[in-house]
Amino acid sequence: MSDTQVKQQGTGAYYGQAIASFVVALSATAIGIFYLDASGWVRAFLAIGVLYLTTSAFTLAKVIRDKQEAGQIVSRVDQARLEKILAEHDPFQKL
Repeated sequence: MSDTQVKQQGTGAYYGQAIASFVVALSATAIGIFYLDASGWVRAFLAIGVLYLTTSAFTLAKVIRDKQEAGQIVSRVDQARLEKILAEHDPFQKL
């Protein structure tokens, strides 16, 4: 009677592609800033902006993941309570 959900696992290729994509994007941006025809202050400002954007993106992803995991835990507890009530219920018992 218990329907346990199968947790989706990413493959090694998926993780590799995600890491490679991140490295390529960050490297291309860094190279673009380095070769930009602007003063050192402008390049430094853009580099700090890219680093801030990167850390903010990681933080946002972590917050979203934590919220989703918390929702799954509540759902599992509710499901366990429902299964316990259904298991203890006797439909032929007189009221």
